[in-house]
Amino acid sequence: MLDINLIRKEPEKVRQALLKRMDDVSFDTLLDLDTRRRELIQETEGMKAQRNDVSGNIPRLKKAGQDVSDLLAEMKQLSDTIKDQDAQLRVVNEEIQAILDTLPCVPDEDVLPGGKENNQVVRTWGQKPDFSFEPKDHVDLVTSLGLVDYERGVKLGGNGFWLYSGLGAQLEWALINYCIETHIADGYTFMLPPHILTWQCGYVAGQFPQFQEDVFPVGRSEDSGHFLLPTAETALINLYRDEVLAEDQLPVKCFAYTPCYRREAGSYRANERGMIRGHQFNKVEVFQYTRPEESGAALEELTAKAEELVQGLGLHYQVSKLAAKDASAHVAKTYDIEIWIPSMNEYKEISSASNARDYQARRGNMRFKRAETKKNEYLHTLNASGLATSRLMPALVEQLQQADGSVLVPEVLRKWVGTDKLTPPGK
Repeated sequence: MLDINLIRKEPEKVRQALLKRMDDVSFDTLLDLDTRRRELIQETEGMKAQRNDVSGNIPRLKKAGQDVSDLLAEMKQLSDTIKDQDAQLRVVNEEIQAILDTLPCVPDEDVLPGGKENNQVVRTWGQKPDFSFEPKDHVDLVTSLGLVDYERGVKLGGNGFWLYSGLGAQLEWALINYCIETHIADGYTFMLPPHILTWQCGYVAGQFPQFQEDVFPVGRSEDSGHFLLPTAETALINLYRDEVLAEDQLPVKCFAYTPCYRREAGSYRANERGMIRGHQFNKVEVFQYTRPEESGAALEELTAKAEELVQGLGLHYQVSKLAAKDASAHVAKTYDIEIWIPSMNEYKEISSASNARDYQARRGNMRFKRAETKKNEYLHTLNASGLATSRLMPALVEQLQQADGSVLVPEVLRKWVGTDKLTPPGK
């Protein structure tokens, strides 16, 4: 959520920044409501002060034998006016909040305007594999190797689901264990949050109310405010909702493993076969709460962590800085780690490392007490996938496939998979 004080003081500066990611921005209605809100507060506080003064004098006047009936009638009328003013103020506050809820985060100054066409590749690692044979795509590879059963996955869950089997399940779990082990070694706290969250969690994350249709609601009609988490970020951002942390608690560094559940309605493309996009997939999510002055460096740290994981697997990738319209609305800056999928002849995102600055913290009223000033300030929040496996496995089997149909297992995964090569059954 944006700071209305900033909009009030520098409306044109904020408007120009938001035009990087919005087609049209006007604060006229918001500022008119803000002016009305401040007028109502001033008027109401004046009337309440008057009522308190007069009410305090009434017992003295009565004791002196004076008639106070007119004063009592006046105070009754004043109280009714105050009640009406308070009702108007509640309506104005709700209208202001409704507008603020629709405004995205202000992009960082170095983030380009526009959509995907303005994304910037900032670096690459490794080389695209050069095959001396006709390579297979990941769907054919995992099927021939007996790693994934697509038909039975659809039988169990419908379109957009798959079933890991045998060494495929071991490879998937190895990727998860690899991420978990690395994050623990780096000093991050491991968490396993609930998979069913309240509506408030989605709101604080910046995903609701605009993107409620993207999640799976759960429960009976009276429990309609619950949903299956679309990413562990939605849970981790709510850890300190409505809390004030001590400055020496920062930075908070944590991560979580969860399946992620997404409706993904209408977002499939013809070439996004297999595990590239589905309704349920596994992901390890890394998260930080920091002081404002530390969030820029924290974003670079999270991006580097995601890159190190991919480098450890020996897979070719690139890092892109997203343009404003291609990044999530609740973040100020995002780096995507995009892995090469040979059969698709394109890079696909397997991690987004993002700095939301104080946008989510304002929604969740999450602050820390600055030791020097003793004042409360809003936290900055950051997240990164570390990593999403549903695109990692397709890249792994395609980039590391061999001429005989086998696939090399990265050395860092072998202790969990139990072999250095995946071969078709019977070979």
